[in-house]
Formats: sequence, C-alpha cells, structure tokens
Amino acid sequence: MIERLLPGLGWLRGYDRAALQGDGLAAVIVTIMLIPQSLAYALLAGLPPEAGLYASMLPLVAYALFGSSATLAVGPVAVVSLMTAAAVGELTAVGTPEYRGAALVLALLSGLFLVAMGLARLGFLASLLSHPVISGFITASGLLIAASQLKHILGVEASGHTLPELALSLFENIDAVNGPTLAIGAGATLFLFWVRGLLKPLLMKAGLGPRWADSAAKAGPVAAVIATILLVDLLSLDQAGVSVVGAIPEGLPPLALPPLDPALWRDLLPAAVLISVVGFVESVSVAQTLAAKRRERIAPNRELIGLGAANLAAGVTGGYPVTGGFARSVVNFDAGARTPLAGVMTALGIGVTALLLTPLFQQLPKATLAATIVVAVLSLVDLGALKRTWAYSKGDFAAMAATILVVLGVGVEAGIVTGVTLSLVIFLVRASRPHMAVVGQVPGTQHFRNVKRHLVITSPQVLSLRVDESLYFANARWLEDRLYDMAAADPGIRHVVLICSAVNDIDASALESLEALTERLEAAGVRFHLSEVKGPVMDKLKRSHFLDKLTGLVFLSQYDALTALDPGTTWRALNEPRPERSAAAS
Repeated sequence: MIERLLPGLGWLRGYDRAALQGDGLAAVIVTIMLIPQSLAYALLAGLPPEAGLYASMLPLVAYALFGSSATLAVGPVAVVSLMTAAAVGELTAVGTPEYRGAALVLALLSGLFLVAMGLARLGFLASLLSHPVISGFITASGLLIAASQLKHILGVEASGHTLPELALSLFENIDAVNGPTLAIGAGATLFLFWVRGLLKPLLMKAGLGPRWADSAAKAGPVAAVIATILLVDLLSLDQAGVSVVGAIPEGLPPLALPPLDPALWRDLLPAAVLISVVGFVESVSVAQTLAAKRRERIAPNRELIGLGAANLAAGVTGGYPVTGGFARSVVNFDAGARTPLAGVMTALGIGVTALLLTPLFQQLPKATLAATIVVAVLSLVDLGALKRTWAYSKGDFAAMAATILVVLGVGVEAGIVTGVTLSLVIFLVRASRPHMAVVGQVPGTQHFRNVKRHLVITSPQVLSLRVDESLYFANARWLEDRLYDMAAADPGIRHVVLICSAVNDIDASALESLEALTERLEAAGVRFHLSEVKGPVMDKLKRSHFLDKLTGLVFLSQYDALTALDPGTTWRALNEPRPERSAAAS
C-alpha cells in the first residue's frame, strides 16, 4: 500500500549495509560538488544564492519518494536556470521580491504540469523533441550562459538576453574591467579546466586509486571556492571592487506559497511548459543512460511525477525550477550510489550547510561562481554535432542550426519553439512525399527489390510499386496522382500492384484516394491490386466498401500477385541464374 502511494520507496526492500555505504559516500561527494553549483546556478537564474541551496533540499527528498531512477541527482541545472532568468526577467526586475515570487510560481507551475502529464501517462510525448533540436538547444544555451557570465569574470556591468545584446553591452563597458576581479575569474576558470582535464591522471600517476582520484577532481570547484574566499578575505579585495556573494541567511528554507496572482500565473504558464518539457527530456535521457549500465529500468511516467513533486517542493520552499542534472548524476553513479537515499542524504548535507556554514560564503567572489558555471556549461557545447548532422541529414541540420541561431539571436524560448516547429514541418514534408519504388523480381528467388538498385526482372504489363510509408491525409493525394501518372505513361500496363508491406495504417483520406485511384485506373483500362497487406490494415479495409469497389485482388505476397497476373515473368525469373553482384540493398 505504501509503495502505491510512494513508489520511490521500493528500494527499501533488501536495503543492506553495502547499499548504505555506497549511498553515504556518493552523498558526501555530490554534496561537496553541489554546494558551489547551487550558489552559482542561483546567480545565473538572477536569484539570491540561498535560493540555490533551498532548491537542493526538499526537491531531492520529493524525487526520492516518487521518482523511478536509483541514481538521478535532481537540483538546479544551468539550462533551466537560464530559462528561469529569461522567463521571469521579462516580467519583473532582478533582485526584487516580485522576481523571487515569480520564480516560485514558475517552479509550482512546472510541478503541476509535470504531475498532470504523469497522471495522464504522457511520458511518450518527450519523443516529439528530436535529438538534433535538443542538442542544438543545449549547445546554444551553453554558449549563451558562458557569455552571460563574462560580466562577473571581468567585473563590469552588462545586460542582455541574447548573444548580440551581451556582446554589445560587454564591449561598451570593457574600459571598466576590474583587475582583481579579472585575475580571480580568469585564474579560477583556468584552474577548473585544469582540474577537469588533467588532475585525475596526475593523481593516479601519484598512486591514488581511480575512484578517489576522480572524486578529488570533482571537488575542484570547492577548492576554488575556498582559495578565492581566503584571497578576498586576506587582501580585502572586496574593498578593491571585487563583487562578493554577501550575507546568506542562515537556516532551513521557509515554507510558503508563491504569490496567488492569476495574471502572473497566466504569463508564466508558457515558460513553465517549456521548462518542464526540456527538463524532463534532459532528465529522462540521463536516467535511462545510467539505468542501462546496471540493467535497470526507469518509468517515464513515474519520472514525470517524481520531477513534478520535486518542482512542487521547490515552489513552496523558496527554490526555483529543478530537474535531473547530467554531471551530478554521473558523479552520483560513479561514486557508488545504489538507491535514492543518496539524494536524501545529499539534501541533509545541503541542509547542514544552510544551517551552519553560510557565513563562510560571505566573501565568496561572484567571479568564482561565474567560472564554475562557464566550465560546467562549455562541456555541454557540441559544435561538432553540426558537421555530423549535416553529413547525415540536411533536414535535421536545418532544425538544429535554426535552433542554435534563434536561441543565440532571439532567446531561449523562441529557439526551442522554432526548432520543434521546424522539426514537425520537416517530418510532415517527408511523410507527404514518401519513398516509393518500382520493384522487380530477383532472378531465381521470390524476392522483389528496387529496379534502380538491383538487377531484377519486371513484367511489361504489371507495374509493381512499393510505398514505404503509412497512407494518410498528408500523402494520399500525392500518392494517387503519382501512381496514376506512372500507369498512364506506359500503354502496355494492364495491372498496377501496390505493395503494402511497409504500410501500417490507412486513414479515411487515404482510403478515399485509393477509391478514386481505382476508378481512374479502371477508366484507363488498368486493374488495381494490393499485396502484402498487414492484418490490422486489412481489418480496417474490410470495414469499408473499398474491397467491393476494388477492380483487382488482394494478394498474400507480391510473388503470388505476379504469378497470377503474368506467369511467364515469374517462370523466367525463377529459371534465370542469379547475378553474382548487385547494387546496395534498398
């Protein structure tokens, strides 16, 4: 009964000391990693640093109770933080109580939308976002996030939500660069890149085990935080213009509802939907990748509810929208996490930090947090995917490139809407012009292949056509005209056979087109036949009047059709020796 209400508790069965040790070690490592990330991502979202800590506590517990992944680490992430800043920044000014309240509304709306999708079992809708669009969106967001953090590394004032706006603002204020801030920001960035790429091999060369060397490398941001705090404090660099985090309230997150302003909720709803979908797609892809390594499974609909519960928790505890983070989840997995209890322990670690350790971060330079963000998001940038996608599919490249350009030039919401819209348009264009091939019999066999790719035998009076798509309203009229034109172009054709081996459905529009085609061909003295029709499709045809109007027959196989309509052709094909080589398979 408890598991039905709280499905995430299924891991309690068989929980042992080994699992506890793995979860405990993973929680310590992820907590160390998450503290600077939480502060940094709150800064990216335009929120005070404590909002990042608050978003890393109760949301983790909520996901552990309702989610399905054993190792997914939920919390603030860079892309969602950027989308939060873009959505809320359009409605109110950064740093105001209204901005903070709008971020809470955004989290609550995201949670409600995700839970509703989960209850409606709509997890499959995530597949509507193509990988090129998501890849392009993440790449562009990474570049935009990195550009937005340059103002903190340089110590200048700059604003803008697009790359041109940010570049122009930075250029206008370049004379105001603060030397100490630039030294801290550039130094921290170089150090973190070095830690990410070179520290682990050096530690292993020194004799440290791979697991401990990796954990030490992951703690690099903490070392940067400690070093720069000491530097600012000892040299009083805050007096020299270095911007610091300042006082962070001590204590656990407050329990309070977001502002109940209908107009605000209505204005934020589109952004909440986009954040929910993007967050879910990113989260479920990470969860599936990690689950596959242990031959485990995740349930997309439960993931929706788990992420929804996490966002609802963030919305009533002073946080902002959260989702599963790639880097944290991989660290959690590699550190030995066995169950969602690792996330609960991480939340406890963040809670202790919020209760006792926040005064230690008062002198933390914002440039260090900006460096943490830059190093984290640049690992998401994959410009090489453009070249790979171009080589494989020009249509997917167009969707990916458009997403990148619009995100950088217009904004994150417009970018992903553009990418999704263009992907759907490309899909409809492809589906409206399906691949169709004239086929012939491979000599010595009962197989039929594309006449343009293989040495085959064709009948002078039977036109055999294979269509590689289901028939529906978008391609029905095109198919009707194409088949009729091909039959009419050869006066010797007496039969047209449509091979339906790849047809999974025929909708009402396509059915009318097939009926019209039958009549048009009959008027031209040509009979229309079908072959290799799948059972479910045949069941639908039997419920209509089409089979009564069909001038030809429905054959079990194309070989049966050719044998019945032109026996001489099949006799020649079966007695002619097969060619030793042929072109690539269709």
